[in-house]
Amino acid sequence: MDYALGIDTRITLLVTGFLFLSALLLGVWKYHGIRVDGAAHVYVDIAHRAALMYSFAGILLAVFTELSAWPTIVNLTADLVVLAFFAGAIASYALHGLRRDTTNQFGGKRIPTELRLSMYGLIAGEIGGFAVLFSGFVAEQF
Repeated sequence: MDYALGIDTRITLLVTGFLFLSALLLGVWKYHGIRVDGAAHVYVDIAHRAALMYSFAGILLAVFTELSAWPTIVNLTADLVVLAFFAGAIASYALHGLRRDTTNQFGGKRIPTELRLSMYGLIAGEIGGFAVLFSGFVAEQF
């Protein structure tokens, strides 16, 4: 019996594959830092670990997407919101690693308004996006 994954699940897995590929490439950069400097810059290490964790989280998103009761467009939108925040975080960490400009992006006494707002967006987007998928799973399965 053949079973075709939904387009929302396939797109989620495609993006997740790119996240995992970025983790592997960031691992090469991390290794280079270890070889040359004795340790990778802290944000190269963070980017590498985040990309690994987010890629596996993407697989979890794909499972909840495939088992969701919600329409494809709802699931895909929720997935892409979460995955966009994952990719944005990885890119931000990699940029700090490339620039070697900080070891703590929140290190000041006052967090810049833009960074604070982006963190609120990240919180709402990641939790909200997953809540949509999880509620679709619960609605379909129970």
